[in-house]
Amino acid sequence: MSLPLKPPVLPQLARPRESLPEGEEWAYEPKWDGFRAIAFVDGDESYLQSRNGKELSRYFPEVSFPAGRYVIDGELVAATFGTLGQRIHPAQSRVDRLAAETPARFVAFDVLALDDDVLLERPYEERRAVLESIAGLELTPVQRSADGARRWLHDEEGVIAKQLAAPYLPGERKGMVKVKRVRTIDAVVMGWRPGKAENTVGAIILGLYDDDGVLHEIGHSSGFAAKRKKELVAELAPYETGERGSGDPSRWTHGRDLEWVALRPELVVEVTFDHVSDGRIRHGTKVLRWRDDKAPAECRIDQLGA
Repeated sequence: MSLPLKPPVLPQLARPRESLPEGEEWAYEPKWDGFRAIAFVDGDESYLQSRNGKELSRYFPEVSFPAGRYVIDGELVAATFGTLGQRIHPAQSRVDRLAAETPARFVAFDVLALDDDVLLERPYEERRAVLESIAGLELTPVQRSADGARRWLHDEEGVIAKQLAAPYLPGERKGMVKVKRVRTIDAVVMGWRPGKAENTVGAIILGLYDDDGVLHEIGHSSGFAAKRKKELVAELAPYETGERGSGDPSRWTHGRDLEWVALRPELVVEVTFDHVSDGRIRHGTKVLRWRDDKAPAECRIDQLGA
C-alpha cells in the first residue's frame, strides 16, 4: 500500500468520566459496543488493524470500503458483541460461514490520512469534515451539545466526548472522554468464588430467573475491599449447599479453572452494570446494596433488556 501512514497505528483512547463535559468546545458521539479498528484503504485494497495492532482483515472478509486512499478509525459492529467474539477463529471455513450468518460492518468516526496527507495534527473538527467528504462510508452520528447526546446514555452504550480543537494522539488518553451507560439490576447470589488471599471471597456469582422459574448465571461481582472479602466468608457460610467445584477454563480466564461454592438462592443484591452480551453481563459489576426486602423469585432475567 502506498499510504502516508503504515500499520500499526495505535488508536487514540478516551479517559473515563462519571458525567458529560459541557461547553462549545466539545462534540459528542455514541459509544459503540464492538471491536475498535483502524482501516487502511488503498484503491480497492484494504487492511483492518485491531486496537492492539493485530491484523483483523481475514476474520471479516465481508467488510468492504469505498475505493480511495485513506486511513480511518472506527468500530466493527454486529448484532451482538458475542457474535463478534466468535469471529476470531483460525478455521477459514468457520470464518466464511460466520461472515454470512452474522455479518459485521465498519462504522467510521475519525480520519487519520487522506491521499498523501497525514491529518493527525489537524483538530477533530477539521478531521470530521474531511471524514464526511469520503463518500460511501457509514459514519457515527455526532451532536454538538451535551443535551443532544444524553439520550445515548439511555439508548446506547454511552457517549464519547471529543474536544473540537484536539489533534489525533495515537495511544494517548487526551482530547477524548467516555461516559458509559450504567444500569442496575436486582440479582440472586448463586454462589461465590475464592479470592487470591486465603479465606476470602473474590467474587459473588449472580443469577436471574426466566419465565419458567429456571435460575441462570448471568455474571459476577467483585472489587470488594480487603476487610469485606474476609467478612463475606462468614456471612455466606449459612447459605452454602455443600456443593463445590470448578468451571472449565475459557479464553476469558487465561486457562484458569474458576473455583466456586454454591449457595441456596436466598440472598439478593442490587448491582450496577453497563454491558450485556448474549444474556450475560460482560464486565464485572459493583454491589450497591444487599436487598433483604426483595424476594429472589422477583429477580427476573428480563431486567437485562430493560
